[in-house]
Amino acid sequence: MTRNPVVSTQELHRMRSGATPPMILDATLLLRRAQFDGDFHAESGRTQWEDVHIPGSVHVEVDTQLSVPDATHDRHPSPQALADALARIGIGPRTPVVVYDTTGGLWAARVWYLLRWIGVPVTVLDGGLAAWRSAGLPVESGPPASERVPIPGWTATATRAAWIERDELAAIWESAGNLVCGLSSAAFTGSEPTRYSRRGHIPGSVNVPARALFDDAGLLRSEAEITAQYREAGVDLTREVLLYCGGGISATANALALSAIGVDHFRVYDGSLEEWSADPALPLAVAAE
Repeated sequence: MTRNPVVSTQELHRMRSGATPPMILDATLLLRRAQFDGDFHAESGRTQWEDVHIPGSVHVEVDTQLSVPDATHDRHPSPQALADALARIGIGPRTPVVVYDTTGGLWAARVWYLLRWIGVPVTVLDGGLAAWRSAGLPVESGPPASERVPIPGWTATATRAAWIERDELAAIWESAGNLVCGLSSAAFTGSEPTRYSRRGHIPGSVNVPARALFDDAGLLRSEAEITAQYREAGVDLTREVLLYCGGGISATANALALSAIGVDHFRVYDGSLEEWSADPALPLAVAAE
């Protein structure tokens, strides 16, 4: 049985006063909806964090601190580079971490996926800051009183196979099956503008929108509901599931939901449509199959 990847607000509240309180990370990043094809604009969530956050939390810039900036493939850093970035904000290989965001859980899922990849004990706050505030739990505002003290560097290696690269996927997409796109149905069919070079989805893939795996309050849906969404899309949950989206973010929320129902055999195509669509030799479909 896999470890439950999410914690409730009350669980986190108790953990904060426990013998080993977790490091709490705010992973908020603001990604504007595309107004035209190729329209990609991301903004730091630090201002929002300074406005209101869980006491003691640390804001992380997912797209710079925990990523390879401006990469169109392998956006994730190496295990060692990721560990070095974590050490700079005080996180070691056994530091318990809880991550949240204010934008629906997708960025928190991305951080969860990265830290889990190198074995750091990490969970996501179910419902994020909105759930925390709805529970009447304390918040604070303003910049940190002091910067987080770095810890000595530590050696990291991958603890699981987390990624599928473009070349591998390009060689198997026609026969792979179980290839799941986590974007909205409009993005999947190509009926709305895309942030990337071309609209559509990888032929043969099916659509399980990441945001549909969360309810209106931002909480992960029940095991039965999540399972039904994957099965209705034709996904065989007994086999490896390959996940992609636009830029490797929504796909990690799909992975979070799978982990929550005890499915642990999945990999993410990190380059996703940002990389795939940039190569005119790679096919895209613009209508649901």
